Amino acid sequence: MNQYVLRTNNLYKKYKEDFVLDDVNIEIKKGEIYGLIGQNGAGKTTLLRIVTGLAFPTKGDVELFGKSREKDLMQSIKRIGAVIESPALFPNMTAYENLELHRLQKGIPNKKSIEKTLELVGLQNTGRKKVVNFSLGMKQRLGIAIALLSDPEFLILDEPTNGLDPMGIVELRELIKRLNREKEMTVLISSHILSELNKLATRYGIIHKGKLLEQITASELNKKCRQYLRIKVDNPSKAATVIETELDTTDFEVMPDGTIKLYSYFNDIQKVSMAITKNRLIIEQFSQMGDDLEGYFTKLVGGVNND
Repeated sequence: MNQYVLRTNNLYKKYKEDFVLDDVNIEIKKGEIYGLIGQNGAGKTTLLRIVTGLAFPTKGDVELFGKSREKDLMQSIKRIGAVIESPALFPNMTAYENLELHRLQKGIPNKKSIEKTLELVGLQNTGRKKVVNFSLGMKQRLGIAIALLSDPEFLILDEPTNGLDPMGIVELRELIKRLNREKEMTVLISSHILSELNKLATRYGIIHKGKLLEQITASELNKKCRQYLRIKVDNPSKAATVIETELDTTDFEVMPDGTIKLYSYFNDIQKVSMAITKNRLIIEQFSQMGDDLEGYFTKLVGGVNND
């Protein structure tokens, strides 16, 4: 049986007359990189604040590492590292001094943890450079370093790529992968940048207007969003024979309208078109099709502007 790091049970959060979270039941297994997807205002940050003890639900409960009693939850929260909203950094201090201050505040006894953590996030060579002179990517990594100081089992990051340039996003992505791979750390990332989550997550939760619409693994999503070449020719049955014999694949479907969905050779259009045309078939339509995560999300919520 898979150990669950986090489960929420019928979780509600109400502000004034509006439910920001509406009956949310989320499950995150040990070792997953879980991507929490939702537009701004969907309820992502509120959920993370409740999980980390920064806010309380109106109704329902949170289970961390199999524990849900209030006394046990306070101990379980110590096993979490989190960066929610902007990390608390002291701009006129160095990276080392920032970590030293947070180490003392958290009562972490081992001073050597600072150097190890700086090395882990790639800030070991910043020396006397003040945080005020750091790039946004460096500040984000320092915020994560603070979250990692206590060697947590579960890392929670709220919109970690906000404002980062492409290089900063790549560096952050590789750091998260390394933490997951080398330290077997479970990671929960909330984001509205779906293309980036698509390169990281092993499982997704899709939240919209406070409701958890779906939880789906990366492999399940890939099957639903499988990309293909859409081919329409004057003789579909002959084209199917050509594809099977000359391209040596059975990974295609002939649809009722005669259109062929070819799942292999997605990135080798020229080879497919040459095989078809040399057999004197007339190509009427030929295009790359299929959803990515963003397309799937948009379909699921009914369009970005739905009410």
